Amino acid sequence: MMAAIVASNNGDEVVLVEKTSSLGNKLKITGKGRCNLTFFGDIEDFKKNVIRNSKFMYSSFSSFSNNDVIEFFNSLGVKTKVERGNRVFPVSDKASDVVDALIRRLKKNNVKILLNSSIKDLVIRDNKVKGVILDNLVIDCDKCIIATGGNSYCKTGSQGDGYKIAQKHGINVTHISPGLVPLKSNDMICKELQGLSLRNVGYKLIDETTNKEIYCDFGELLFAHFGITGPVVLSSSSVLNRIDDLEKKLKAKKIVAIIDLKPALSFETLDKRICRDFEKYTNKEFKNSLNELLPKKIIPTIIRKSEIKEDKKVNQITKFERQNLVKCIKEIKIEISTLMPLDYAIITCGGIDVKEINPKTMEVKKIKGLFFAGEVLDIDGFTGGYNLQIAFSTAVAAANN
Repeated sequence: MMAAIVASNNGDEVVLVEKTSSLGNKLKITGKGRCNLTFFGDIEDFKKNVIRNSKFMYSSFSSFSNNDVIEFFNSLGVKTKVERGNRVFPVSDKASDVVDALIRRLKKNNVKILLNSSIKDLVIRDNKVKGVILDNLVIDCDKCIIATGGNSYCKTGSQGDGYKIAQKHGINVTHISPGLVPLKSNDMICKELQGLSLRNVGYKLIDETTNKEIYCDFGELLFAHFGITGPVVLSSSSVLNRIDDLEKKLKAKKIVAIIDLKPALSFETLDKRICRDFEKYTNKEFKNSLNELLPKKIIPTIIRKSEIKEDKKVNQITKFERQNLVKCIKEIKIEISTLMPLDYAIITCGGIDVKEINPKTMEVKKIKGLFFAGEVLDIDGFTGGYNLQIAFSTAVAAANN
């Protein structure tokens, strides 16, 4: 939609081909239906949060930045606001308002929209685009922008069609895997704490074969029946899915998540805090002494992990037991069994090999008039509006060229 609007603004005659019965299906569900349009920050923030091929994005981001995205949507009547984590949302908190604004502009620009239309192939002669083949129609054209998305949320129409077309014409597609996806665990703690949301926790992913830290962050995490999810977990998955011998390490139970419930407190400070609580509740049973320190739902789990009897009087707890309790609070260990499948992923990692693409124009180097934009490319970022920014910047670069 962004590419079609910009190309038609430039005076091009544009046909927008959509596989499903409506436009913007995937956009409508981003940001839990609120649409995290972009981020509020500078190019350094962008570079830090684009995990794969960030250098490829320098030119297109410079030409159409996050500030340009905000200005563009404001011009369409979509007012924006900045929330925690520098995330930019529409003031209305409705992704549907973003989609509706784009559709209004497409119609105003007289873009021809073909719904329920699947592209089967391209007409390419002498290494130039000459047309697009649909089910029952061939559209003559001299330029084609493929912006089919990745292979996640298949029900929205994002089914990897762009990869198939690229491969038909000798364009390399890198390995496809789920990105920004929950992590599966068979650990009992996940079922015990199902539905519990924790804010401001420390989170690490460790490769125990090398004792190497894969990912480290601070933020929100949610326990689910299948494992763990939430912003910090989703972001970590897009780093985890690229480590060497991942399947082998997961099978050997060597990938673990470590959660710190009190990251702002050092081991010693937390120990002193617990000492004060224990003095306050000196004659109470252990199970009734942690209410001010921890969420109610997690207390039984921490008690079990501490191996301190729940009915033991607080004044009978030894220094060794107390310090082991501190360790349990600061190091909840969860074995990761696998990443959840693509159907659960927010984005797809991998895609059109950027070595095949001109980073300034998004045109395929060996086929004139063929462009790729958005998630179909092998570029992805963490949560926080970075992936939509990638989509908008590459779309504008393709449309302007």
